[in-house]
Amino acid sequence: MISVVIPTYNAEATLGHTLTALVPAVVGGIVQEAILVDGGSTDETCAIADAAGTRLIRSKLGRGTQLRAGAAAARGDWLLFLHADTVLEPGWAEEAEAFMERVAKGRRAPAAAAFRFALDDDGTLPRMLESLVALRCFLFALPYGDQGLLISRRLYGELGGFRPIPLMEDVDLVRRLKRRQLVMLQSRAVTSGIRYRSEGYLARSLRNLSFMLLYFLRVPTRVLARLYG
Repeated sequence: MISVVIPTYNAEATLGHTLTALVPAVVGGIVQEAILVDGGSTDETCAIADAAGTRLIRSKLGRGTQLRAGAAAARGDWLLFLHADTVLEPGWAEEAEAFMERVAKGRRAPAAAAFRFALDDDGTLPRMLESLVALRCFLFALPYGDQGLLISRRLYGELGGFRPIPLMEDVDLVRRLKRRQLVMLQSRAVTSGIRYRSEGYLARSLRNLSFMLLYFLRVPTRVLARLYG
């Protein structure tokens, strides 16, 4: 039913946890396949993917390019795009299945769904950031890629899919959805907080906000990618 597409690049530290969270959905028949699209990892990422039984595709580095390649190779009627450092909490598959069933039976119009953002870190700052992300999604219907994106193949095709851009590929696609075409699920997508811990929560948040503003000011994504590093 679902093809999970995961872009990777030197993701050995987190990939195992991401894949483990998918196992119950595979056993339950909800996830049909997991496709790992690697952009040239030099660590054990591909070995982990092979041991887990995923389909491994090689691609030019760049999330937009990798996600597009994974979607083209997928066989499922639904696509779940997921980052390699994001773990879906127990119960996500049942909620996703209920959402897909409502769409399939016509009880709601075709739509995509994203999960609630969460960080695997304790303290006040992570909770504040999670609340701000929830507010952003409520006000602007703008989830980021680390919240996952569940979308039917048909709707994905109508939108034109991911564009092969090096940065902001998630925002670029979501902005093509109408507000009524996006549903926020209650299950959490728990993302690694290592970048926030290493850079500092305030510095990392301001950096992300700065790049978003530059993107909305139409600075080319290739320029943003060079600045992002």
